[in-house]
Amino acid sequence: MRIAVLDDYQRAARRFADWDGLGAEVVFLHDHLGDTDAVTAALDGFDVVVAMRERTPFTAERLEALPALRLLVTTGMGNASIDMTAARRLGITVCGTGILPHATAELTWGLILSLTRHIHEEAAGMRQGAWQRTVGGDLAGRTLGIVGLGNLGGRVAAVGAAFGMRMVAWSTHLDPARAAEHGVTAVDKRELFSTSDIVTVHYKLSERSIGLIGAQELSWMKPTALLVNTSRGPIVDTPALVEALHQGRIAGAALDVYDTEPLPVEDPLRDLPHTLLTPHIGYVTEATYDVFYREAVEDIAAYRNGTPLRVLNP
Repeated sequence: MRIAVLDDYQRAARRFADWDGLGAEVVFLHDHLGDTDAVTAALDGFDVVVAMRERTPFTAERLEALPALRLLVTTGMGNASIDMTAARRLGITVCGTGILPHATAELTWGLILSLTRHIHEEAAGMRQGAWQRTVGGDLAGRTLGIVGLGNLGGRVAAVGAAFGMRMVAWSTHLDPARAAEHGVTAVDKRELFSTSDIVTVHYKLSERSIGLIGAQELSWMKPTALLVNTSRGPIVDTPALVEALHQGRIAGAALDVYDTEPLPVEDPLRDLPHTLLTPHIGYVTEATYDVFYREAVEDIAAYRNGTPLRVLNP
């Protein structure tokens, strides 16, 4: 059995699981594989591939070009970038792993605090010899707008309450009673964007949610408001966001997710004013990686023993 572990950017995967216990050849790939030719060339001859979230898509075309592939393990229990139907047709089993819910919610508040208080700017200024160049904003008494009040949105709301914020939420089918259980008021979409001082996105990516936050929604926001996205890049219309920031129609944005990842060096987001960018690290924590890779090894061992675990395409 030959196993490829993809997108191990930090060279961390080996230390989080007992790969040697599998008694197989395990190859850790540290650089992102871009186009289809690169993916299929690198993975030719591997029986098992371990994919990190949606970093490397597995389309029908790519799966068909990998005849040796029998098991595809994705970290997490869902991966929109894998063609499950094609995998099933080709006899490729797709298995998942657990995922911890707290990490992305924690990063969300790190981004909110840094953007509101200009922490990243002041820290950079200190290294340049500067001292107190900005005046920070406040959280207490401000309005937090949560787009998507699921598991992550609920955790974010709990921290917002601790900061003394007023909280509103919107999603397509949000139950007002459920929102109230989190101390949140359910509102319509326009009210959320027009009244919030900070808008944070925690919405599942689907065909219906692509471009959910576009030019119209951004135009409703206060010129002093901030946008934070730790969900998925395509949920926010990037060209519309770039224009809004260039024109100063909103005060700033913090982004951890992008339409294309890794974010190209020449991407205009890298040069935008009033932005805080992080490289999709919402889930990148010690505890999360421990679950991801330990359970990936469990999936491989179980598949080899004829009793696959956590199968996503039965």
